[in-house]
Amino acid sequence: MASPLKGGLIQLFSIFTRLLVIALIKNHKEIVSGLPGKPGVYQFVDGYGNILYVGKAKNLKKRVASYFTKHQSGKTTVMLDRAYGIKHIVVEYESDALLLENNLIKKHQPRYNILLKDDKTYPWICIKKEPFPRVFSTRNTIRDGSLYFGPYTSGLMVKILLELIRQLYKLRSCTLNLTRPNIAAGKFKACLEYHIGNCKAPCIGLQSEDDYSQGIQQIREILKGNISAVIGHLKGLMKEYSADLRFEEAQIIKEKIEILSKYRSRSTIVSTTIKNVDVFALTQDNDNFYINYLKVIDGAVIQAYTVDIISRVNEEKESVLSTAITEIRQRLSSDSHEIIVPFMPDILFEGNKYTVPAKGDKLKLLELAERNAVYYKLEQRKKKEEQPPKDRTLKNLEKLKNDLHMSEMPVHIECFDNSNIMGRNPVAACIVFRNARPSKKDYRHFNIRTVGGPNDYASMEEIVLRRYRRMTEEGKTLPQLIIIDGGKGQLASAVKSLRELNLEDKITVIGIAKRLEEIYFPGDSVPIYLDKNSVSLKIIQQLRNEAHRFGINFHRDKRSSEMTKSDLDKIQGIGEKTKEILLTKIGSVEKIRMTSFEDLKNLVGKKKASILTGFLRK
Repeated sequence: MASPLKGGLIQLFSIFTRLLVIALIKNHKEIVSGLPGKPGVYQFVDGYGNILYVGKAKNLKKRVASYFTKHQSGKTTVMLDRAYGIKHIVVEYESDALLLENNLIKKHQPRYNILLKDDKTYPWICIKKEPFPRVFSTRNTIRDGSLYFGPYTSGLMVKILLELIRQLYKLRSCTLNLTRPNIAAGKFKACLEYHIGNCKAPCIGLQSEDDYSQGIQQIREILKGNISAVIGHLKGLMKEYSADLRFEEAQIIKEKIEILSKYRSRSTIVSTTIKNVDVFALTQDNDNFYINYLKVIDGAVIQAYTVDIISRVNEEKESVLSTAITEIRQRLSSDSHEIIVPFMPDILFEGNKYTVPAKGDKLKLLELAERNAVYYKLEQRKKKEEQPPKDRTLKNLEKLKNDLHMSEMPVHIECFDNSNIMGRNPVAACIVFRNARPSKKDYRHFNIRTVGGPNDYASMEEIVLRRYRRMTEEGKTLPQLIIIDGGKGQLASAVKSLRELNLEDKITVIGIAKRLEEIYFPGDSVPIYLDKNSVSLKIIQQLRNEAHRFGINFHRDKRSSEMTKSDLDKIQGIGEKTKEILLTKIGSVEKIRMTSFEDLKNLVGKKKASILTGFLRK
């Protein structure tokens, strides 16, 4: 991918999409004017080309313009500050934008996109892609063409379904490679499962692949919830066998029908008129959205599933709902035509019917899903309350200790960051975390004393030396972990200072490079990469971002102070009291420069007004 270029546009054309990269996101008028009013997906990228956020839109021009014309939340503002460019992909239909957004989020896991959380330990039922497929439960899904049904929130339900399948169909449980050549070559022998009647021994050719496949097809329908279709098929088969005087086989089919009917009677029947629908309900708790999904087949709820979505840039509930519908329907391979929702999502699937019920059985279904979502929310809240904060903190610090291969628990962490603009007003910041929490009373600012010009390495060397020389002289407790905001160069400079103080082997020190969030260790040119969602990386990022914020604020204050001094303080005859009046009543030096002589005279007197206008307007 090409990186953003200042002052221009990079356009890449393909058969289906038009990709636009725009440099300098501050020029938002140019960005909006270059976007089409068509459906598509947009991506905010940083200066290194990393994707920060992926969004979908019915109208790309209007959606992207809204980021610059509306008041944004704090999180969105932070994302926009980090963004350096935008790229977009135009699609033909709105539903294509939904699917593309979902796939891009899965692939790139952007930092500011919503985080979909669910319990990945829930079991699935797998129909393996192989000759004479096995049917079994698993907690790991592998993309090898196998079919997965679930996830099931109840392990008991999985057990009941598998027992039902084994009662109805005699399937193999072995892992043999039952290809036709292997069977024809007589490579296998019948096992105990055949002799006790649990398997028909396809391994030695006693069951044809067509006969086995018919059973697998019926199992697929059962797992989809289409039990009525399976019963209907079996009834037809039973009549056929009876007509041919094959009474023993007809009796076996009859027993299967009875087992299926008994199982269906245990399902939650909500309506006999509703045939095949998906139901989605949403409830919110601050930045957490809880979406409950119900699968209804022939009026019975055959599956319930809840996910937790964390919003990182204050997503609208309509956008969260459309994302959840896309993800859940893809994951569970749902083909229901009708979707019942509490309100209309921002983007709809082509060819699907969306219903916001006001009364009747569909409203009752929606209320059932909403109760499930609320119960799940309360359950998650209770879990958090029951886990003491100290336990969570210790668990997180233990994880960080293990990930960084430390010998001590990092209960005291310090992080350093430099700030300057072309070498002017060089400053640095040191922030302190104790027990994974900011200890703001211990934060420190540094004015760089010994370095001239923009030299981050020398600046880092100076402040680390000053910080820990003073701490050792005053006998203060040293941190277990030092984080340097920067790559190998800044890290080497910090280590040089620690070596001078004989602290190199006493404190763990790492550097974090912004581009790919690489973690560097002293003397090792190869970084490590922590999982994007790991607690350890989040703690390190929190420290780095806090140091950056603290340092930037100090640098901004220093610049403002210098600008004020460089003008008003140079004017002879304008004292501190007059300067205070001017800045309080008018504001900035630039505003004072634009103020009329009459207004200045009324504020500070004729003589001082003449001095001000004479000096500032030269």
